[in-house]
Amino acid sequence: MNTTDSTDNTTDALVEVVLPGKVEPEGLEVRHGAVPVAGLGQVVIRMEATGISFAEQQMRRGKYYDQPPFPFVPGYDLVGTVLTTGAGVEPGLVGTRVAALVKVGGWASHVLVDAADVVPVPEGIGAAEAETVVVNGITAWQMLHRKARIRAGQTILVHGANGGVGTVLVQLAHAAGVHVIGTASPRHHDTLRDQGVEPIDYRTPDLTAQVRALAPRGVDAVFDHVGGPGIVQSWHLLAPGGTLVSYGSASTRDDEGSKQLPVLKLLGRVWTWNALPNGRHAYFFNVWAGRALSKNRFRAQLRADLTQVFAALQRDEVKPQIAARLPLARVADAMRLAESGTVAGKVVLTP
Repeated sequence: MNTTDSTDNTTDALVEVVLPGKVEPEGLEVRHGAVPVAGLGQVVIRMEATGISFAEQQMRRGKYYDQPPFPFVPGYDLVGTVLTTGAGVEPGLVGTRVAALVKVGGWASHVLVDAADVVPVPEGIGAAEAETVVVNGITAWQMLHRKARIRAGQTILVHGANGGVGTVLVQLAHAAGVHVIGTASPRHHDTLRDQGVEPIDYRTPDLTAQVRALAPRGVDAVFDHVGGPGIVQSWHLLAPGGTLVSYGSASTRDDEGSKQLPVLKLLGRVWTWNALPNGRHAYFFNVWAGRALSKNRFRAQLRADLTQVFAALQRDEVKPQIAARLPLARVADAMRLAESGTVAGKVVLTP
């Protein structure tokens, strides 16, 4: 672990993790600096919990399709308390626990965010618990309700049902009265059964036959984070009128070459399939879609959907799945754990 000090390391200092380039987890750098100052329409959040999602695992390899140039501070989302507000922001927001989706910048003790992008965290929800359902919860909710438009009584297939998004997706689907088939490695099958999921080994050569045995007419929706050639199998598992939601390319995480190509291939398949006259639908889900066209609409939708997810958390329809909690200084250990495939739920980083 590399450490660089640019100011005295006091309690008021900024602590952040920098990704300097394509490095092993030990190459991540912990740096210290000055706490940012809130400008017009901004707030400074004192981070209480952030996390490691699949996006950061791709970014470390230079494989996330729209990551910024190196070096940068990763961190897709965070939960914390508003420390200061800038001009044009209600001063009463200070002291409020909020969540924010930022794509990068979350792995820091203090994070500068537009006030319009923060969502209040309800009383009674801890920071780490809330962190497990920010990007994962938004992704799961919008895929289920805005893309697949699931209905009670339907059957869906969730690839990686033990993962960060998968665990939330499974629980939200059950809350909506939907039957779930989930793929995962056998070590996670007992846990999935306890959650009411029909588990299937994702490596089994007869996956199609096993899914068809459980859903003879096909499934009403497939949620696929794997991408690659397997996406074709996901498409063929759909029932008439079913929906495929692709939301990643995990199968190409360690591949060399263009970081855009796997996504472009997925988009090409999606466009082709949607042109077929068979009543099925396919989507490539991007949580940031629509932000460039209408920032206000994007923010309103994100706030509404994350509020719904937090409400599900309060009703115990979603139980926070915290795989581990580690401090920012141990980010290398946290990254290795998240990438190991041996844990269920979210690896959470704390200040």
